[in-house]
Amino acid sequence: MGHADSLQRKQLPGRLLLAAAVLAVLAVAALWVDLPIAQCLKNNGLPGELRRVVRLAEVFGWGGTAALLILTAATLDRRAWRVVPWLAACALGAGLIADGAKLLVARLRPSAAKLGGSAMDTFITWLPSANRSALGQDYGYALQSFPSAHAATAVGLAIALSVLYPRGRWLFAAFAVLAAVQRIEAQAHFCSDVLAGAALGCLVTAAVASLSRSGPRKSDAAATVS
Repeated sequence: MGHADSLQRKQLPGRLLLAAAVLAVLAVAALWVDLPIAQCLKNNGLPGELRRVVRLAEVFGWGGTAALLILTAATLDRRAWRVVPWLAACALGAGLIADGAKLLVARLRPSAAKLGGSAMDTFITWLPSANRSALGQDYGYALQSFPSAHAATAVGLAIALSVLYPRGRWLFAAFAVLAAVQRIEAQAHFCSDVLAGAALGCLVTAAVASLSRSGPRKSDAAATVS
């Protein structure tokens, strides 16, 4: 069991890098469907109960709630505070890096964009803080669509929790998917923004896994909850 655990830990960064590459390619491909999906959801939305579930799932990708989940894990897990750096670096680290990436390019959010044109029309300019004259409006929320920090946080958190508690990996993955869908349904992000955020989540978690020499091990999972 120990050897298998060690092998899987060594393989984790490579698998996450592959997942990040696939998600990045999908993000580029999604540019062709960004506007139709946004327009469809704007006009029709999701069915009532599904919409409620999706909207509640936003909390899995919000940094404040992620911090509360990390605190909960540290309280219940017998490894206590030792799980905090791993979870925080993967989840909150991914979200912060995605927020930083927003400073590289200004893109209109679906709620602020004209959905009848081309997806490329939603990209306004590079380095918006330095090119405010090209924005046509104050730089703020409406121009911070790319990438989705919620998606990055949700994916980073889901992966980090899955390493700690592998029995719940499909549940954590489902939470991350629902959180990502919520960002599209709420007209906060285009599909490509969410996929790019998910790619960042995988990339950051791969980096953390590569740098961590004494991170939490799955072999401890049987004795994690007191």
